[in-house]
Amino acid sequence: MRSTISNLATRAGAEVSDQLKYFAERLPATFIYAGIDVEAQGLFAGVRGRQIAGRFTLISSAPFNYGTPEQRATWQALVTTLEGMLRLHQHTPGTLVALAEYLYQRTNGMIGSLSQLVRGAAILAIQDGTEQITRDLLDLVPVDYAAERAHRARPQATPPSPPAARAAAEASA
Repeated sequence: MRSTISNLATRAGAEVSDQLKYFAERLPATFIYAGIDVEAQGLFAGVRGRQIAGRFTLISSAPFNYGTPEQRATWQALVTTLEGMLRLHQHTPGTLVALAEYLYQRTNGMIGSLSQLVRGAAILAIQDGTEQITRDLLDLVPVDYAAERAHRARPQATPPSPPAARAAAEASA
């Protein structure tokens, strides 16, 4: 539908536009339309676009952030909710919450990527008979291209050299 509606000047785009307006004006229901970059794609451009813009509310979304304690708590609450929906017989509650930072790094804070990762691990856990999700199992599950690309682009922390690690350990003892 993206290519059809992104050009409202075409006949197909005009028909889609008219249908969306018809639904909004005549049907006693709430419609939720989802799209990516709808503003940049021209959905609200031109006369028809302005008519669509006057009938709908745009709700932008973005990945979760993980920088502040409040943001981490929100992410952990999401992970807790997903973990609570698991029905694996051997899974220990709290395992995924303990991996919240790892899950954030793998998914770049995207709900869909997180859901895909956990669902994929759950399927593997059922297939291999362990009925539990572990870090090793999560490592086997591929995530979507966008999350993987963001994960690779993020600078990885370099471990301290052996002398520096030894000095840090001695200082804390």
